[in-house]
Amino acid sequence: MATFREMRVLEIVESGSLTNDEKVAELREIESEARGLQRAASESSMGDDDGWQDDLRQVRLALDKLGAKEPKKGAASL
Repeated sequence: MATFREMRVLEIVESGSLTNDEKVAELREIESEARGLQRAASESSMGDDDGWQDDLRQVRLALDKLGAKEPKKGAASL
């Protein structure tokens, strides 16, 4: 069963009304949010299987499909 986030990623990728750059920008926002939630979950007493890793993988696959380049990572990034 697909999560809401996975359905949103698919909706963005398949959108005919968004440009490729707009799709990438929206996917980057979802990726950033999911990373933040993953970080928060890792710092709490929540279980290891928080589901954010799967969401991040789906976003990354969608970004790759759109030909988006991996952003440069700084010292504080995951």
